[in-house]
Amino acid sequence: MEFGFGPEDEAFRGEVRAWLREHLGGDRREWERELGRGGWIGLGWSEDGYGNRRASLTQQVVWAEEYARAKAPPRSGHIGENLLAPTLIAHGTDEQKARFLPPVARGEELWCQGYSEPGAGSDLAGVRTTAVRDTGGAPGEYRITGQKIWTSLAHEADWCFVLARTQPESLRHHGLSFLLVPMDQPGRIEVRPIRQLTGTSEFNEVFFDGAVARAEHVVGGEGNGWRVAMSLLGYERGVSTLAQQIGFAEELGRVVEAAVANGAVNDPVVRDCLVRLWAELRTMRWNALRTLGSSAQADGPGDLRDPGAPSVAKLLWGRWHQRLGELAVRVRGVTAAVGPADWTTSSPYELDAFQHLFLFSRADTIYGGSDEIQRTIIAERVLGLPKEPRG
Repeated sequence: MEFGFGPEDEAFRGEVRAWLREHLGGDRREWERELGRGGWIGLGWSEDGYGNRRASLTQQVVWAEEYARAKAPPRSGHIGENLLAPTLIAHGTDEQKARFLPPVARGEELWCQGYSEPGAGSDLAGVRTTAVRDTGGAPGEYRITGQKIWTSLAHEADWCFVLARTQPESLRHHGLSFLLVPMDQPGRIEVRPIRQLTGTSEFNEVFFDGAVARAEHVVGGEGNGWRVAMSLLGYERGVSTLAQQIGFAEELGRVVEAAVANGAVNDPVVRDCLVRLWAELRTMRWNALRTLGSSAQADGPGDLRDPGAPSVAKLLWGRWHQRLGELAVRVRGVTAAVGPADWTTSSPYELDAFQHLFLFSRADTIYGGSDEIQRTIIAERVLGLPKEPRG
């Protein structure tokens, strides 16, 4: 499949631009509701009827690109829209879809992802969080005990989809279940923000101490959590990659402007780095379009023509973004060590855009599956090398 924008796609682009110009603004939570009122949440879902518009893959690309170009607010609802919803459509019951998809489409309920754990990292099969049937409480309930870490936006989320071990003594990927858990459970769920190098706290630790999940909120049936969790990971990277690259291009443009303004561009090494980063970003765009074309011809997220494509893309953009951050502070020179405001012990430190880019990009090769995990996936699933020994 080749991407070409026809007249109907250009008309759609005009509609998107007009809507964004008219409606941009508001805090992040209210912005999700505004998107929901416009029907812009769930464009890529394989089903409609939940308050969402439907759009072709090309039109989804148009939406993602125009959204990024308009500098619209960061999304709070992308986990529910792009991860939970496609998973429910593929594996959920009619009752689960009717309960959870409309609030996601309206931007009213926000979600977080309870996968990673201390000591397990990206090894999902090492899950130790348990969920046992509550024999002493209400019928049809589980009690969840354990800890999740690096949980994005857990401090804002209304619900969490949790991978937990529901069969005692089970090992690795056996005996896991995919549970939908309400976050508003004082004394049973504790969220602790993780302060990062940037001074912000998008990631969190989440502690479950007898948290309740209802049995009808087990997606795919008890013990089938591994299959559901792997299906969800197939949705993690798609059209949003192209929007991400537009953000990268804007960051690169600011670095180029700074290099020209202060004369750093006269350094041949800096010039070479700038040209190389520009060329690599263009290559990543065409690779993303190729991957999307392959995905469109597949039967589902588990049937990609190129099973290593998402891992290759993650390896490419993670290290690319880190090198951009390194070049940004190099272009600034010694002034990169000075913040935009005086720092005191009574107030948090401030960072300018280049400092934030440099520090936050340190995490790019870790979150979303570390580089080591991506290389293992490529080795085993694409190259057919022997599987890595696991305990």
